[in-house]
Amino acid sequence: MQVQGQCYCGAIAYEAQVEPGTATVCHCTDCQAHSGSAFRTNIQAPAAGFRLIRGTPRTYIKTAASGNRRVLAFCEVCGSSLYACAAENPQTYSLRLGTITQRRELGTPQRQIWTQRRLAWVTLPEGIDAFDEQP
Repeated sequence: MQVQGQCYCGAIAYEAQVEPGTATVCHCTDCQAHSGSAFRTNIQAPAAGFRLIRGTPRTYIKTAASGNRRVLAFCEVCGSSLYACAAENPQTYSLRLGTITQRRELGTPQRQIWTQRRLAWVTLPEGIDAFDEQP
């Protein structure tokens, strides 16, 4: 499915190809801190189907506990978090669901990860695959 997305102020916009029904809820403490919320919801877009169509995001390089370096892209004007990808030769972009115009058409997330870090009051619908780590 072709989607369009943008930051809150519209300074940065993108388009991408995604597969509906493949969104993931991440409960890791990095996603909690970076989003300013209890979790983050992402959907993967192959690099070949991702294209910036307006603006240039600001980036921050995060080094994970595994040693992997990830680019966190955001708007320097409004602060919206847009996506994450590998620092070198990204194969996919992890799009922030809230920035996608067609987010309602993407369906219910089908998995949640880092569930041992989930805040006790957060619940999701039954039947969603749950993992204590990144599978």
